[in-house]
Amino acid sequence: MIPIYKPYMPNNIGAEINEILYSGQLGYGKYGKMFENKLQDFVGCNYVISVNSYNIAMLILLSTLGLQANDEVIASPVSCLASNQPFAVKGVKVIWADIDPKFGSLCPDSVRARITKNTRAIFHNHFCGYLGNISAINAIGKEYGIPIIDDGIEAFGSKYNGNRLGNVGTDITIFSFQTVRLPNTIDGGAIVFNNEELYQKALLIRDYGIDRREFRTEDNEINPACDIKLEGYGGLMSELNSFIGIKQMDDIEELLQVQNTNANNWKNKFENVATIQSLGEIEGSEPNFWVFGTLCENKKTAIREFKERGFYATGVHINNNIYSVFNNMTVLPGVNEFMKKFIAIPSGWWFKNKYI
Repeated sequence: MIPIYKPYMPNNIGAEINEILYSGQLGYGKYGKMFENKLQDFVGCNYVISVNSYNIAMLILLSTLGLQANDEVIASPVSCLASNQPFAVKGVKVIWADIDPKFGSLCPDSVRARITKNTRAIFHNHFCGYLGNISAINAIGKEYGIPIIDDGIEAFGSKYNGNRLGNVGTDITIFSFQTVRLPNTIDGGAIVFNNEELYQKALLIRDYGIDRREFRTEDNEINPACDIKLEGYGGLMSELNSFIGIKQMDDIEELLQVQNTNANNWKNKFENVATIQSLGEIEGSEPNFWVFGTLCENKKTAIREFKERGFYATGVHINNNIYSVFNNMTVLPGVNEFMKKFIAIPSGWWFKNKYI
């Protein structure tokens, strides 16, 4: 059966990995900086930091924004639990907005209706690599002076109006490089800022709040004059993970192109199928096709039939508003409609879709 996900790993990197393992330099260093440079060039933004996990990226992001317990964040429940669980960790109150069931992404009208004087951020998830209505959501943020965070946990490489996610005018973008993402660094993530001040703050928070330029004296002892003013985390990516990321970035364009070709073949297949339609794409957007999204009239039957034909099929995520940890089990019609129909099937680089 063709899998829905598969970790990518470049060939012939064993000798270089072995060299790193015995180099005496395993912590963030030259490869970490090289990986960040690769990300900057690909995305088209200078303010990029890599981190050792998506979860840490989220926590660094919340600390950088200064979000406190009981501050409100508007978010989509139709996303990976990893995207929303950090809000509960920090005690941030999640206000669920409804989604447009044709696209699986935030409904701008629903977002606007949920803004209060306590709203501190809008967290815009791009479900399974399919971008939401970025222009509309960003316009709402600008109107109310609320920062917008593009959640690209599954959307690295997706485009909006010709630009890569991370360079589409949004305040902050967050990515995951966990095993089944492209690129994958075995585990890791990145944050992209559209603001140098927030970027500089995040650099400190990523490393326990330490300014390494002042942390050591001339004789390499810890400098008592170097104050720690910010909360922080151990978020630096290792040299080994960074090196793997560099090698994956060398292949990223080719891998994304295969996924795009696979998706186009699926679209042709379903063009005249009454019971299955391709998931809608927001005008101007180009998904990375991490998976291929469909909307099926009978979800259970369609999943079984896809599997019988050798394609693993799944709903991928469950809507997070069912979880008591968020203390907000609100009923959302668009979410319910979408979850009844959405099925993801393989579109990945590891096979060549023959449907024409």
